[in-house]
Amino acid sequence: MTQLHTPKASRNQETGRVSFMGSVSPSPAGTRRRGGEGVGTSHPAPCTFSTVPATNKTVTRSLLVTSATLLSLSLTAPAFADASPSATPSATTSPSATPPANMSTVGGEQLGQAGTQVNLGTGAPVIPKDISARSWIVSDAESGEVLASHNAHWRLPPASTLKMLFADTLLPMFPKTTEHKVVPSDLAGIGAGSSMVGIKEDETYTVHDLWLGVFLRSGNDAVHVLSAMNKGVDQTVKDMQAHAEELQAFDTHVVSPDGYDAKGQVSSAYDLTLFARSGLQKKDFREYASTVSAKFPGETTKDKKGKTTRESFEIQNTNRLLTGDSDISQYQGIAGVKNGNTTNAGATFTGVAEREGKVLLVTVMKPEKDEHNEVYKEAAALLDWGFKAAGKVEPVGELVPPQGVDSSAQPGANATTPGAKSSGDASTKPVAASADASDGSSGVGIALAITGGLLVLIAAGGFLVNRRWPLPDLMRRRR
Repeated sequence: MTQLHTPKASRNQETGRVSFMGSVSPSPAGTRRRGGEGVGTSHPAPCTFSTVPATNKTVTRSLLVTSATLLSLSLTAPAFADASPSATPSATTSPSATPPANMSTVGGEQLGQAGTQVNLGTGAPVIPKDISARSWIVSDAESGEVLASHNAHWRLPPASTLKMLFADTLLPMFPKTTEHKVVPSDLAGIGAGSSMVGIKEDETYTVHDLWLGVFLRSGNDAVHVLSAMNKGVDQTVKDMQAHAEELQAFDTHVVSPDGYDAKGQVSSAYDLTLFARSGLQKKDFREYASTVSAKFPGETTKDKKGKTTRESFEIQNTNRLLTGDSDISQYQGIAGVKNGNTTNAGATFTGVAEREGKVLLVTVMKPEKDEHNEVYKEAAALLDWGFKAAGKVEPVGELVPPQGVDSSAQPGANATTPGAKSSGDASTKPVAASADASDGSSGVGIALAITGGLLVLIAAGGFLVNRRWPLPDLMRRRR
């Protein structure tokens, strides 16, 4: 069985509470290579987290995810994918450095405005200086309040942070103990220079192994194998797009499930935060996202006597706020989520962290500063600001719940936003407000998505996703 370097209590042993999985192992040095995602070269000191219990505030909701009418999608490969943080985006493929005049207003009118949005109250700290990212957002993961943002709905290439949507869509479809023997077609179409975990043809892997490859090494090979198990890349793209629309992530257009640069593939800091918040409802998502290192199955070998053996090798998480690096420390209270880096996207990152009972999400897209680990440094600075500013700023918007979740009907919920316009889409889409997680309200609802006017009933548990909404209480993790 693959060994996870996480506390014993976190290994899928949930006893009445929801928890972030506190990884305790250090992250040995890796080697930077084309296709890597900021793999460090230092040996950070070991850091052990303890856990402090918290009380549940919400109950489980069950949602059905169904297909929706989709755009025609085509895959085109760029020169590089998941390039190292020092890679310079091509002038011919890099998105405009100026945000569009009209952006989506999902989550609130202020979120659709260009530039930094923050409503400082008495005693609130100012936004950190020298934040160079084209887009960023800081939000309360539990209440859904957006504390501050900068071009939150700017549609930009997401890189491997799109794997959060991939995981949130496919994780419920296969039991983690399911085994799959890799055939050559499973690995077809992987982009040149992709980050890989090292999957081999004709070898058998568990779904658990594959998800470790996705989260820790951002392995596009693992993504393609899981997609093959899901009837192929095209079907997976459709499923991801449908799920993005269910989450009201209307800035997102999925072309490649692994986040590899592809023509027309975009998301936004707002949408990536929605993906993280939705994924964090799932216990396995939390465990994988917070795992620092694990053992991954290697290649089967046969000796002269015909005896076969299969060794394993260690893989480390490329999230530098989780592992630390030569120029950045492991962030206090960090618990995931996902990093990315491609030629078009530059560096992207979504992270979640907890301090003193407050759980914050941050997303940073494409810092303009060309410094090592800059995306993590800016994310850490924004998280520091958020923890200091919480309770001293008026929200500039909110993280909306999925379509069909009527949080406005719950006690203490915010008023429903009438609608939202997304750039490039003149249609008006309904936007529901997020319930306040602090009021202890509860309720059980089932949302049924309707496609083409037909009620689609889906069995096999693959599309039946158990969720708690808003984000449930978390077992706190501290230094």
